[in-house]
Amino acid sequence: MKRRIWTTVATAMAVVTLGALPAHADGPADTAVATTTADDPVDAPLYDKAADGSTVRVIVVTENRDDLSSAASAGETVMSYATLPMVTLRVDKDGLDELAAQDGVVSVTEDTLAEPTLDESIPVIGADHAIKAGKTGKGSAIAVIDTGVATNHPFLAGRVVSEACFSPIDAAYGATSLCGNGAATQEGSGAANSAAGACATMEGCEHGTHVAGIAAGDGTGIAGAPATGVAPDADIVAMQVFSKFDSAKYCGTAAATPCVRSFTSAQIAALEKVWQLKQGGTPIVAANLSLGSASYTSACTKDARKTAIDKLFDAGVATVVAAGNNGLATAVNAPACVPNAVSVGATTDDDEIASFSNRGPLLDLFAPGNGIISSVPGGGYDSLSGTSMATPHVTGALAVLRQAYPAEGLAGLVSLLATTGKPVTDEAGVSVPRIDVGKAVAAVDPKPEADKKPRAFQVDNDKDIAIPDAPTGGIGTPVTSPLTVAEYPGNAPKNLKAFVNVTHAYRGDIKLELLSPSGATYLLKSASATDGADDIVAEFAVDASASPANGVWKLRMTDTDDGDAGTLTTWSLIFPTPFENTTAKTVPDTGTVPSTIDVTGIDGNAAGPLQVYANITHTKIGDLRLVLTSPDGKSYTLKPYGSEAGGTLQTTYGVDATDAVANGTWTLKVTDSATGSTGELKGWSLGFPSYENQTVKAIPDKNYTEIWTKTSGLSGVGSAKLQVYVHVEHEYLGDLKIDLIAPDGSMHLLKDNGEQAGGTLKKVYTLDATDLPVNGWWKLRVDDVATGDTGTVNNFVVRF
Repeated sequence: MKRRIWTTVATAMAVVTLGALPAHADGPADTAVATTTADDPVDAPLYDKAADGSTVRVIVVTENRDDLSSAASAGETVMSYATLPMVTLRVDKDGLDELAAQDGVVSVTEDTLAEPTLDESIPVIGADHAIKAGKTGKGSAIAVIDTGVATNHPFLAGRVVSEACFSPIDAAYGATSLCGNGAATQEGSGAANSAAGACATMEGCEHGTHVAGIAAGDGTGIAGAPATGVAPDADIVAMQVFSKFDSAKYCGTAAATPCVRSFTSAQIAALEKVWQLKQGGTPIVAANLSLGSASYTSACTKDARKTAIDKLFDAGVATVVAAGNNGLATAVNAPACVPNAVSVGATTDDDEIASFSNRGPLLDLFAPGNGIISSVPGGGYDSLSGTSMATPHVTGALAVLRQAYPAEGLAGLVSLLATTGKPVTDEAGVSVPRIDVGKAVAAVDPKPEADKKPRAFQVDNDKDIAIPDAPTGGIGTPVTSPLTVAEYPGNAPKNLKAFVNVTHAYRGDIKLELLSPSGATYLLKSASATDGADDIVAEFAVDASASPANGVWKLRMTDTDDGDAGTLTTWSLIFPTPFENTTAKTVPDTGTVPSTIDVTGIDGNAAGPLQVYANITHTKIGDLRLVLTSPDGKSYTLKPYGSEAGGTLQTTYGVDATDAVANGTWTLKVTDSATGSTGELKGWSLGFPSYENQTVKAIPDKNYTEIWTKTSGLSGVGSAKLQVYVHVEHEYLGDLKIDLIAPDGSMHLLKDNGEQAGGTLKKVYTLDATDLPVNGWWKLRVDDVATGDTGTVNNFVVRF
């Protein structure tokens, strides 16, 4: 979030900086600042480090993930990443030369090391007023990327919702793991608990717990504790990114050995994990990095962490970084110098710039950082000073503002902290705001909260994509079409389906691939020299269970032979319901067997028609009655007793369950009414039909556009509570008339034209579809009824 972007001039310093200083510290660490050129993708000092035959750890950033395999061949891979176009290698001089010569390499930088960089401070920034107003960060999470967190500390109790550790082991550096299991990586409970394992006895390991307490501690009812952190109701994601070093070369002196230091590669892995958690539904608003090394006087656009920081920013997560404690008037540490990072300097309680704080044109915000009391491992509290202590004030503030302004974008939240803060001016006349959360919370009337888009299980893109013909004797240029999946729990399913419609005069020329959000490639269709038929209209199934479900999926199309070009007209991703129970149960003679399914992540009420699939074998199907019970106790008879013969019942029932809540435990009860027959419930599932089209279409001035989705295979009839989500942007929303066209051609008004300013409309409309067919083409028609303004349809969802 740099306010000014400069031509890149990298600066390196001889000594890594501290993010936290003891409470009695009285001055900055010594530092030297020098410049290097940025033309060669390989950072120039690396050649010197490898000149004597030594090897060096480097982070290689490539243009895309397809370039990683060739880049990795230049050395030994020591860390790889699931979604980012980068790899960490150990290379010698020959390896550096090889990387310098590769076209796809963007940058090669050293995997440098970093050191870890309240009662009085909370009122200073007005957080106490925000808390009194009920703005406590509830509903958001913050990631503390540090030395881990004492997860059972009473100041943080019950709010550490996730843990991960990235602690490289490297004998050449004397580096060993601080993960709970002693491995280089760990996820889950105990992974980042700094009060246990090797970290518990290490000086410096208290840092992350102190930072977490400033951001989100809650001292309610705890004797001797500070009152609260900035956002006492925010959840915490604890991450350990430090290793234990037993080398005076990296600890500074023999007396300071052993010490904790963090590889840049570990920080990148943690930032990537934050992105994955965000995509998986964890409501992270900010990632706190109270660490750093090297000092920069201009934006460091070639920092290896930039790719991950940018990716988080696009996902709505701020990377909040300590500016550093070198007392520099015109520089900040890396990665605070990355343009999309939020850099934070430290002030005293009387709003003077702390003597140790870096500052200058690259600084975004100030916050208190002098003598801050917060939690430390062992259940106690201590006073620390540093920009490390200032940074979590901003991280917590963003959680508070996310609660206060749920419809505001990330850039708007950061801007709100800046525009409502108190200006603090340095000796050079540069003014930077010290945050005031109380004023920020009360600054503006919140935007009306946009309706949440319903979760979809089929996602369409109807934008035409030209597939260029291959050159003679060669392969054509691959083209892609994207779809974004959100709020699907965990990984993609084993039976993910992709529907593809391509027009082409010789379909054998076309190779189709599905690219997952993590970069994995799934072959849908190979090229075939013998398949000369026209067009591809097909549904493909793939086992994508190794890839995360949420994120951007791409269909990649390649023409492999010359002579014909083609066009992708539409494609869809179809996710089967994740709500199923495949545990077989015996149906007792003249008895009842219950089976349950837990549903999560479906907002509001259930579907109409809710799809209930049952698979039962029985010696007399007519003896059976099937009753479905919702989480709130409503019952629906799926099948009454009858006279059917024995055999297998594999049926999908459509039930109007729109008066029942969706989330919770659903129960299917299978009852046998007569003696002499037995059977087995083999499994059953629940489906909540919801269809989304993500094609962005222009709304022409005084004209109309349509966007559509097709439903098929649904059982049952429509309900009185069909939901239609509409996302449009227009220069004057009052010009727009919006209708839904049902499969039978009937038109139903959702929004009439009238007085309404320009902007964004994200709204769920409810329609009585009781007499409408559920299967077929559903169309959204948007009419612009007046001249002078234009816009776009961005998204359309039909949820039954």
